[in-house]
Amino acid sequence: MAFTFFFRDMNTFNVVEKHVFPWLKSQRYIDVWDAGCANGAEPYTLAILLHENMGQFQFRNVRITATDLNGLFHDTITTGTYPQEQVSRIPRDIFERYFTPHEQPGHYVLADVLRKSISFQQHDLSTLTPVRDNFRLVVCKNVLLHLSPEQRVGVLKMFHDSLCEGGFLAVEQTQKLPPAAERWFKPVSGCGPVFQKC
Repeated sequence: MAFTFFFRDMNTFNVVEKHVFPWLKSQRYIDVWDAGCANGAEPYTLAILLHENMGQFQFRNVRITATDLNGLFHDTITTGTYPQEQVSRIPRDIFERYFTPHEQPGHYVLADVLRKSISFQQHDLSTLTPVRDNFRLVVCKNVLLHLSPEQRVGVLKMFHDSLCEGGFLAVEQTQKLPPAAERWFKPVSGCGPVFQKC
């Protein structure tokens, strides 16, 4: 499992908010794939940001598919329950809006509106078979760094094929697309880390 926490790598999410969210808000359905979701902190961060930007009515059209090779965190993701140490980095105003104390001492549970927007599937990216197609946004910030160059190209091609026309890919702030994948995506801001499908 890659190291992750709520609101990690906000530089990437800031670019997504600025360059992708306005387009997402024009879409009837907002289907997102978060690949390599680990304990669910990343897709829930994305759900919070989408809800903050869209409001309750439009957020009903958001569907986030969170996937990971390891199904260890299935229950954590589906219940949206996290211990104090995993939510301590969340901005206080955001935390108070979306988290309430859980019956288990020292744990907090996410609001229903966020939990209902996310479904979890166990998925192996190395199969090069997407969970489905026609996604508006694919987020993969915890996995590409750990793949070989050849594997990385194959996975990026899979992401390309899973996106709708004009869809977007967001990767880790430090990641660069390999030259073999540059024909499939164009950066939306400088040299990345957010790209639009060509």
